[in-house]
Amino acid sequence: MRPEPDGYAFSADRDRIDAGWVHRQLSEHAYWALGRPREVQDAANAGSRCYGVYDAATGAQVAFARVVTDGATFGWLCDVIVDPELRGHGLGTTLVAGVVADLEPLRLKRLMLATGDAHGLYAQHGWTPLRAPETWMERTGSADL
Repeated sequence: MRPEPDGYAFSADRDRIDAGWVHRQLSEHAYWALGRPREVQDAANAGSRCYGVYDAATGAQVAFARVVTDGATFGWLCDVIVDPELRGHGLGTTLVAGVVADLEPLRLKRLMLATGDAHGLYAQHGWTPLRAPETWMERTGSADL
């Protein structure tokens, strides 16, 4: 794992998550979650492993990610977001590296994600395009939240 940018710290402590900040960032700045209701985000967080990066001086949250997992075989990394004002400073790399390190002891067979614009970030941490995309299917729900 690469060193954290000066002045910032990764944490896997669920109690540090600022649910209001997470909801604002995702519902206002994430193309996949625009307009997502707070109660939906809170429920999603409650059913996931949540991670953050924090300003070491103020304790303010500056990045977030969550992983939906059974804890034994499969995980889905999602809702990865960095404060728009702080992008480009290595916080996304710190966040993803921390998530990968935290999950390593679980020895998950597969950790999936979907991204529209951050392929390079995830490739740095071992993600590759699907080897057999023709075997994967999806079923979308009634809500696009």
